[in-house]
Amino acid sequence: MPIRIESTDVLLVVDVQNGFVPGGNLAVARGDEVVPIANRIARAFANVVLTQDWHPAGHISFASSHPGRKPFETIRLAYGDQILWPDHCVQGTRDAEFHPALAIPHAQLVLRKGYHPDVDSYSAFVEADRTTSTGLAGYLAARGLRRVFLCGLATDFCVAWSATDARRLAFEVVVIEDACRAIDTGGSLAAAWRDMEAAGVRRIRGEELPR
Repeated sequence: MPIRIESTDVLLVVDVQNGFVPGGNLAVARGDEVVPIANRIARAFANVVLTQDWHPAGHISFASSHPGRKPFETIRLAYGDQILWPDHCVQGTRDAEFHPALAIPHAQLVLRKGYHPDVDSYSAFVEADRTTSTGLAGYLAARGLRRVFLCGLATDFCVAWSATDARRLAFEVVVIEDACRAIDTGGSLAAAWRDMEAAGVRRIRGEELPR
């Protein structure tokens, strides 16, 4: 039987943006495949939140901000290890826009993250310094939303960090595996699933949801 979607459930659609699909500046292989799945799944939810990576030019996570460094190298910053990325999802650019085929008009909130120039933000809940809140937990709590379903990009970074933070904040969490795609650098996908499962994140496929 399909999983019953309750009025206290919310779908978190993570970073389905031009920058993370083929042709984008930080393209996730087959990232565009999540778009029709997310559109279909979202119709089952009364409550939907979209997240949007929204970096200023010269963001600290960009390899171009560190002379001599290349994308996908790791450096140590004040808040910990940071993978360096190609410039991506820069505010006001096409790269930062939602994928043009993403069609979830009933989404109630667009949460922008990564806009502080000196700290990255994978999670929709807490930035990479692990102390700066995005405010999403308070928003969900104020609306009485208790179970978070996640889909989007990328499984092993923004989806996984959001899922584990949501569990730490006492939400029930479900990741819709086939509605996500991964970067998978240096074994990051397997590590992300280990972390999510250890945190108590449930893993399902889209066909388990109502149509």
